[in-house]
Amino acid sequence: MHIGVIGATGTIGSRVVTEALGRGHRVTAFSRDASAITDRRENLDWASVDVLDAASIAAVLPGLDVLISGFQPGNAAKDFADTVRRSIADPTVYAAAAQALVKALESHTRTRLIVIGGAGSLETEPGVVRADHDELIHASLDEIGLPREYAAAVRGHREALNVLRLSNRLWTYFSPAEQIAPGERTGRFRVGGDRPVLDSDGLSRISAEDAAVALVDEAELPRFVQRRFTVGY
Repeated sequence: MHIGVIGATGTIGSRVVTEALGRGHRVTAFSRDASAITDRRENLDWASVDVLDAASIAAVLPGLDVLISGFQPGNAAKDFADTVRRSIADPTVYAAAAQALVKALESHTRTRLIVIGGAGSLETEPGVVRADHDELIHASLDEIGLPREYAAAVRGHREALNVLRLSNRLWTYFSPAEQIAPGERTGRFRVGGDRPVLDSDGLSRISAEDAAVALVDEAELPRFVQRRFTVGY
């Protein structure tokens, strides 16, 4: 397959690139400015794209089977604190990116889109979405060490999902586990839909490496077209 990855230098995006290459796929990795990137692995090309500009996205779609977007404002790989600040300052950016992606796909209707979003839109119990309740969001943010003001970004991710849900394009939305960080690639995890997957300790967690496995699995064998999915141990 030919897989495109937006946010290819990020924590999850970079691991998606590695996972896809390891399975023999061709990858085009996208960054805001790819001119300074020196990664020259086999079957890997780099290109620049503006994820908030539908025309910029549409220009790179020809030839892609799947586009995986791990867009974050700023450069989370180099300065996560800056990404957090930007996300709080303009939480509408996630929905804006989703709108641009959907618009770009209007001229490439057979290209599948997988958007890496947030866990805050998952249901803590049937019909109860964390993003709709300050106390639930704040408790989660306190647990993972993010400022409570980041609740605005949590809701921003949820609005991006709503944009996709109104689209008839071949989209998939990936909500990672509530706790996600670099770790081990085990290839062993469970897949869920609209509710978090909890381990034996009641925690929703996954390594970034295993999240990448799940994303490339979905790229290869789509199970959640026009749906959201999540993973956890």
